[in-house]
This record gives sequence, structure tokens and C-alpha cells, in this order.
Amino acid sequence: MRPSSSLLRRTLVPFVAAVALLGTAGSSVVGAVEACGSVITAPLAPPVSADDPCPSTDPVVCRIRVLPMDEKVEAQRIRIRYHELLEDMHRTEADMRAAGFTDEEIARELVDMRNQAKGITRAGMSPEEVRILEERNIVKYGNPLGPTADQLYAKYGSWQQVIDASMRTSYAVDRELSLEYRPCPV
Repeated sequence: MRPSSSLLRRTLVPFVAAVALLGTAGSSVVGAVEACGSVITAPLAPPVSADDPCPSTDPVVCRIRVLPMDEKVEAQRIRIRYHELLEDMHRTEADMRAAGFTDEEIARELVDMRNQAKGITRAGMSPEEVRILEERNIVKYGNPLGPTADQLYAKYGSWQQVIDASMRTSYAVDRELSLEYRPCPV
């Protein structure tokens, strides 16, 4: 018995749409089934006037809102690359756990990887964008790349929480770039 065309449409259309969406994000067809990594959630919002009040307290979000569309597309591409680096961190954590490393050793490695990831993604940004990010981090952490492992340990009180924090992404920045980050299974 052949499936009805409406059943076929209900099954195939969402799958094809997912593949197209994830293909835009540089993911594979396998990623379409698992829906992990960087997921584009909507079209990018058009730029707003710099005179419009920003609803966010995050200066990065405020900066993204006013970017011309071509720069927003590039910012989204850079953010997707950052999410790919977070995936590398998840795999590193799994490998280190399997090899018997302590939570402290894993946390220190992941904080270093996160800072390296920031450096890699910032290489594709304008000097002005990098300046805004670094100024925010200097004010907040006293370090242009962000908190150290020891600062995070002092804040959270456990190395496991430092591990978790090192692999978080800014929901507000992701949302402004029409992205959602979903860690892939390791």
C-alpha cells in the first residue's frame, strides 16, 4: 500500500526544511536528524536605528541590533564557528573523563579552550567589535578574554560548575543572531 500524498508531505516537508536550515548553518544531514550544534531559529532581524533604545543590558546585543545586514550575516557565521568550538570542548571533556582526569584538570583545560575559542572567533571581527567585547570583559573580569578558571571556581565553588560554565553560550547574543546552541551527544 502506498502512503497518501498528505502523509508523505507531512513527513518529508519538515525533514527537507530541517536539512535546508541546517545546511545553511554548515551542518550535515546527520545534524538535521539530531538537531544539535548551531541551529538557525529564524531569519536575521533587520537592523534597527542606533537611536532606538536597546532592550538588553548586554552591549554586544545592542551592537548586533544596529549592524548592517551583511555584517549581521558575518556575525552569525562567526557565532556558528564559536558554537563549533564549544562542540570541541564537549568532546575534550568526554575524552578527559574517559582518561581519568579530575574535574579541576578538565575545568582548567576547558577554560583555556574557551579563551582560545574567543581569540579564534574574534580574529574574524572588526577591531571595534573586539574592543567592545574586551572592554566588557575587562570591566566584568579584569581580563579581556573573560574569567580565569580560578575566578570561576571562586564564583561557583566547584570544578564541575566551572566545567558547565565554560561551555555555556550567551542566550541573548545567540537569540539576537537567530541562533540556538544545542550540545551534540558525545
